[in-house]
Amino acid sequence: MYRAIRKNKVNTVLIILFFLLIIGGLGALAGYVYNSPSITVMTLVGATLYAVFQYFFAASQTIAMSGGREIEKRDNPRLYRIVENLAITTGSPMPKVYLIDDPAPNAFATGRDPEHASVAATTGLLEILTDSELEGVMAHELGHVRNYDIRVSMIVFGLVVAVGFIADMFLRLAWFGGGNRNNNSGGNPIVLIFGLVAMIVAPLLASLVQLAVSRQREYLADATAALTTRHPDALASALQKLEAYGRPMRRQNTSMAHLWIADPAKPSRVERLFSTHPPIADRVARLREIGGGF
Repeated sequence: MYRAIRKNKVNTVLIILFFLLIIGGLGALAGYVYNSPSITVMTLVGATLYAVFQYFFAASQTIAMSGGREIEKRDNPRLYRIVENLAITTGSPMPKVYLIDDPAPNAFATGRDPEHASVAATTGLLEILTDSELEGVMAHELGHVRNYDIRVSMIVFGLVVAVGFIADMFLRLAWFGGGNRNNNSGGNPIVLIFGLVAMIVAPLLASLVQLAVSRQREYLADATAALTTRHPDALASALQKLEAYGRPMRRQNTSMAHLWIADPAKPSRVERLFSTHPPIADRVARLREIGGGF
């Protein structure tokens, strides 16, 4: 587990550097096409500021996008006490707890470290799970917190948002951009071609990045939850209910799909090949195997 935590910290730095490299390359290309070095400088400065902003504020963005509202013990004693007991059991700081008014059963964790973490659950999740199953799910989310998965996920969230923004920016430059290197008026054909390519590649790149950091995270968080509660069968049962009662969430956003414990879009069989989550059947099988070892 400590090896996984260290790997997540290293991955965070690598992802940020990769993000800055891509943005810098795009800025250099734009500066060359429009014969303006200032565009490159402004892009690099903007990318650095954006990375810093995402590091400190991406968590609040995800909460806002999900529609979560922060609760105290008096608002929902059942959910709050389960999270509180798990935090005490693991010796972790108490995270902020959010409730999302949505019949689709789901949950996620976010934040930059255990001292600045938040966990959220939907009303639909609370309705279908028993206390032991809910404990398993929230132990899974706190597993993401303890393993520093939340930091990696948060950075990936920012990267995916940035990729979409860049694709849109290049398309706008393509259609409405001014002069090219020869000072001709009208849209620049080089930027037009690049913008069209970016529009196609951006979603694929976002999916690949999410897949690269998400699937193994889920297995690790499941194992962490099993070791925390000593009741892996409860989490396995919860996952089966998530699959049986799952439905698309009211407020979906592909940039944060990898944060949820179950895919918020309820994908088809073909779409599951590119899902940010491993098959629930595989996760259940692994949990059953862990349970046989207790």
